Amino acid sequence: MAARLPLSPPPPAPTSRAGVLLREWRAARRMSQLDLALAADVSTRHLSCVETGKSQASQDMVMRLADALEMPLRERNVLLMAAGYAPSYPETALTTPALAQVRRATEFIIGQQEPYPAFVLNRHWDILMANEAARRVTGFLLRDGRQHGNMIRHFFDPEGLRAAVVNWEEVAGDLVRHLHGDVASAPSDGVSRALLDEALSYPGVPARWRTREPGTTPSPLLTTVFRRDGVELRFFSTFTTFGTPRDVTVDELRIECCFPDDEATAAFCRRQAAN
Repeated sequence: MAARLPLSPPPPAPTSRAGVLLREWRAARRMSQLDLALAADVSTRHLSCVETGKSQASQDMVMRLADALEMPLRERNVLLMAAGYAPSYPETALTTPALAQVRRATEFIIGQQEPYPAFVLNRHWDILMANEAARRVTGFLLRDGRQHGNMIRHFFDPEGLRAAVVNWEEVAGDLVRHLHGDVASAPSDGVSRALLDEALSYPGVPARWRTREPGTTPSPLLTTVFRRDGVELRFFSTFTTFGTPRDVTVDELRIECCFPDDEATAAFCRRQAAN
């Protein structure tokens, strides 16, 4: 008689996948089942059954749980699909006519930032747009250095902007705290995790950065100091986001505007714009 092959376990049901995600998000938000149940106005017993896969959550309940967990739109779509529902939020390319108004708004903001640099980033720190000042300043600082389409790689690659950053450890440490925060706030986002791992793999990165420090948050205002050919440039940045997005792309957009921290930097930017 032929040997009977062991049966492979059945794939998890949609409700059990949704339960795993909910537990991950509760942990990321440091909420107990009772905390989440109260915030979403559901019973603790029903929430427990949803998390263990014993009960199916309605689409309305999934949305209320996502609201209570303050999940980004992309992660809400992931939770909806894990629970067996269609995603509710579209993801539209910034170049399409549907987002023409959003694109005009971002172009206006970064254009108004002249003669100082401005960038449009997505949640993975990819540079989607930049104004002419950003190109001028980056070109001066990099010269023959390696160009990157991602802000994290720009600052961590020894052949990128990193070589021109005077206070690199301070700035890079702040970026790592942002990345740890990104991973903690979106536990199912493998791209953020991979980007954090890549940043930590560059030479000269302190080992202590591999662990997120509890209770620490990125600096609200940090001056980045650059030096190239005897010229020192000092910038601080602000980030602008769209307040009530209904599209995944818009939800993830961040506009970074860089401001001169001293008159010498402001004068350098004005001279570059005049040439």
